[in-house]
Amino acid sequence: MIAGEALEAIRWDERGLVPAIVQDAASKAVLTLAYMNEESLQKTLETGETWFWSRSRQELWHKGATSGNTQQVKAIRYDCDGDALLVQVIPAGPACHTGAYSCFNEELPLAADVAQAGAQQDWKTEEAEKAGKAALGLDRTLHAGEDRFRILSVLEEVIARRDVERPEGAYTTYLFERGIDKILKKIGEEAAEVIIAAKNHSADELRYEASDLIYHLLVLLREEKLPLDDVMAELDRRHNK
Repeated sequence: MIAGEALEAIRWDERGLVPAIVQDAASKAVLTLAYMNEESLQKTLETGETWFWSRSRQELWHKGATSGNTQQVKAIRYDCDGDALLVQVIPAGPACHTGAYSCFNEELPLAADVAQAGAQQDWKTEEAEKAGKAALGLDRTLHAGEDRFRILSVLEEVIARRDVERPEGAYTTYLFERGIDKILKKIGEEAAEVIIAAKNHSADELRYEASDLIYHLLVLLREEKLPLDDVMAELDRRHNK
């Protein structure tokens, strides 16, 4: 059974339920929102895979029991009020019944997005475009402040989506379907090309080849189910020594 203190910390609603936010433990993408009762939470803890309570069918359901798209639980946390769970998982397939990697695929436009779209329609010259971007705060470089490593998070999530959804014709799909040997071969090739670019003292060539190497390394991390966060944590531990 769940430890008494942990049970008491969770604030079940009047139906005996608590919302469970399911997150990819590697990419950190939010996959779905479901509900758990005490029994489904207990089964989740015991089996190491997600179980939920279906409000429409009024029954327990084991994610992936029929489809095979199970979710291996890596950690479960509850918030400061105890009225929501964060379940971090390694998904074996799509989280959404539509076959999508995540259930959260639709986006509501913010006022700034609407303003940006309107401004883009009015940009007639390069100078006007630059002025419009500055007014909207879009003229910052990728290396400015908090945005410096944003693309790594974006790329990690895109790769995670490709791994789960396997869209036909995508290069990342091709790598995952060919498997670990193909991925390692590509990393070897890209590493060699980085060396050649550096020997050529070509900044453009080195930038291009280094980008290829980082991309293939992220594919490898996904294939081996190793979050990029773990690599960052290892670098941090080394730094703190």
